[in-house]
Amino acid sequence: MAVLLLLSLLSSLSLQFCSCASPWQAMTTGSYMTPEDHDRMFLLSPDTTFSCGFHQVGTNAFTFSIWYTTVKTVVWTANPYSTVNGYSSPVNLYGSRLSLNKDGNMVLTDTNGSTVWESKTSSGKHTIVSLLDTGNLVIIDSGNKTVWQSFDSPTDTLLPRQNFKKDTRLVSGYHYLYFDNDNILRLLYDGPEITSIYWPSPDYTSVSNGRNRYNNTRVAFLDDEGNFVSSDGFKIVASDSGPGVKRRITIDKDGNIRMYSLDASIRSWVITWQAVIKMCDVHGLCGKNGLCDYSEGLKCRCPPEHVMVDLTDWNKGCKPTFTISSKKPHEDFTFFKQPHADFYGFDLRFKQSIRLQECRDICLYDNSCISFTYKGGIGMCYIKYLNYNGQVYPYFLGDNYMKVPQSFNSSASSISKQESLTCKPSSSEIMLGSENMYGIKKDNIKWIYFYVFTAILGVLELLVIVTGWCLFFRKSNMPKSMEDGYKMITNHFRRFTYRELREATGKFKEEIGRGGTGIVYRGVLEDKRLVAVKKLSDVEQGEEEFWAEVTLIGRINHMNLVRMMGFCSEGKNRLLVYEYVENGSLDKYLFGERITESLLGWRQRYKIALGTARGLAYLHHECLEWIVHCDVKPENILLTRNSDAKIADFGLAKLAKRDSSSFNFTHMRGTMGYMAPEWALNMPINAKVDVYSYGVVLLEIVTGTRVSSGIIVDETQVEFPDFVEKAKQILATERITDLVDGKLKGCFDPEQAIAMVRIAVSCLGDRSKRPTMDKIMKALMAYDDEDGHPAYLY
Repeated sequence: MAVLLLLSLLSSLSLQFCSCASPWQAMTTGSYMTPEDHDRMFLLSPDTTFSCGFHQVGTNAFTFSIWYTTVKTVVWTANPYSTVNGYSSPVNLYGSRLSLNKDGNMVLTDTNGSTVWESKTSSGKHTIVSLLDTGNLVIIDSGNKTVWQSFDSPTDTLLPRQNFKKDTRLVSGYHYLYFDNDNILRLLYDGPEITSIYWPSPDYTSVSNGRNRYNNTRVAFLDDEGNFVSSDGFKIVASDSGPGVKRRITIDKDGNIRMYSLDASIRSWVITWQAVIKMCDVHGLCGKNGLCDYSEGLKCRCPPEHVMVDLTDWNKGCKPTFTISSKKPHEDFTFFKQPHADFYGFDLRFKQSIRLQECRDICLYDNSCISFTYKGGIGMCYIKYLNYNGQVYPYFLGDNYMKVPQSFNSSASSISKQESLTCKPSSSEIMLGSENMYGIKKDNIKWIYFYVFTAILGVLELLVIVTGWCLFFRKSNMPKSMEDGYKMITNHFRRFTYRELREATGKFKEEIGRGGTGIVYRGVLEDKRLVAVKKLSDVEQGEEEFWAEVTLIGRINHMNLVRMMGFCSEGKNRLLVYEYVENGSLDKYLFGERITESLLGWRQRYKIALGTARGLAYLHHECLEWIVHCDVKPENILLTRNSDAKIADFGLAKLAKRDSSSFNFTHMRGTMGYMAPEWALNMPINAKVDVYSYGVVLLEIVTGTRVSSGIIVDETQVEFPDFVEKAKQILATERITDLVDGKLKGCFDPEQAIAMVRIAVSCLGDRSKRPTMDKIMKALMAYDDEDGHPAYLY
């Protein structure tokens, strides 16, 4: 009886709300709202956090939605793809309205009376619709039972306390967040032509991605403190985790899913986590034939002689301005090259250890092939029948070749016959293949005999050389080490056996260093070359994955990076072989045992700072854009005899064992004191963590003291944050002598010292304001002695 009395009271209140056109607390049976009064007539949650009503999306277009009140952000929509008109015309008998019918069904109708959306409930005449403080819109029957709720049918947003279950999806255009049939939470692109999963990475198994497919619950949940937990073992924590913050998880129009937190001070949403770090990994982002290009900042672009299908929508991709008919003979086609480009997936065939010419011929003679991707050096050939998920990364060690008519721009340059292994991208963005590349002109037939004759001579010469070497090594008494030396010259990066490395290191006798990834031993190869052999610990990759990772690292070559010469992978043994760097690590010269032996002068320190910046800039910008060192510190900066800096252990972050609870990159750790704040906040990790660590190292080079663990000033321990503030004050007064290592006795360049401290302070600020390593390198080069600056050095 009390419930009926309450319903009757709410019904009378709702009529009052209707009459005065003010926000409602509830709707009851028979009440309705219209778009005309959208700015005055709507539902309001008791704590006013959320509102629900008609949301205007166009001049005369409305959706029935729920939104955050203070910063109008829509979190749920009944009709996201079918808007209703706001105003009726004389020919229409009805206006658009949202009604709660007498049978308890909530219905959205357009101006012509057609039903656009309905809750499909039948709960009787005593029904209430209310908006809860959680943002959940509910329909409650007379028995106080919830018969429908918006939380069960989310659109593109998940709110705190809202269960995300196996039968629900977050949807944005062609992109979906859902539980797959293997119980894994995934992001899916479901376009007009293709369907493909892009998160977690399809290149790895569920275990490698830190997911557990052996569960039967299929549920995910965002709590009030910013923790998002899924039944497949996936967990994320907002970078601003804690109570009292309004949050949401949304799949955005670009196909990425992000967690947002409301910064009340600026009335704006801040990203506190996102699933896909490299946006080009989102499938379908630039549509069919489109290329997601990182070479000059993130952007979509069409290949040459292609145009956008729809100038307002990249999802529809690009279309060629030429046509290819399967009826034409293969002689009518050629290819144009797109450096460092690839179209992920949809491979007709895959071949390995073949030449570019062979790969090209496979595509040329196959009518289904429209392009191919070729990785030089390792000879990987991918034949494509669809060009989707196009990407251009400066570090991608391959190129894509698109099939085009022979008549297509025949004056352009041809594909290079030499595929070099270089990390630095080509200066030319597009190279177009011509008929001179693979086709034969009638005017050039007379040259064929010359080319064939030359080729035969070349092959014969090669056979003679190889035969001679074989006979020489077999019959002569030449030491075996010379033969191995010759083989090493022809193969700078190779696979070693465990027995070879055990003998080279004297059964791992002489330890020269150790760290979080393993122990380093001094070794001597059979050809008498000194090497450093790192015995890795906690590496879980399989044989093929480990081989692929170290081969990638082995191709990287820069004067300020320690060169990897090879590796060993036998059973559980994982070892890396590096060039031996004579003078050891920087920490021993700054704060260790070698201070008394060989004090680093200012010229050497500046050279080391600049060399380290060059090495990191190469990793971040010129070579592998997404190789983040994650552990930049003096112990990982080695010095040659000439005091040239060489960064060690780069690329090992991906080989290290992940946290047992998650294999997410954000859970990996560096060394305390050098770790950026985002490590502790579980924020997505990018190259800016290396910038922070470099800033700490730069201060230590200037001061000659381990400032990362605090510093003694006037016999008082000063913690690192306080020391940074002290450095800022000294910069303001330019009393730089107070910071520079006293052991230098005033022999230093003040301009360089001020520049180094200023750069270091900028590296230690907020992540969004930290400079890139490329900018840091250029700033240091501006003060280099070679540019004519005075040298107060010894």
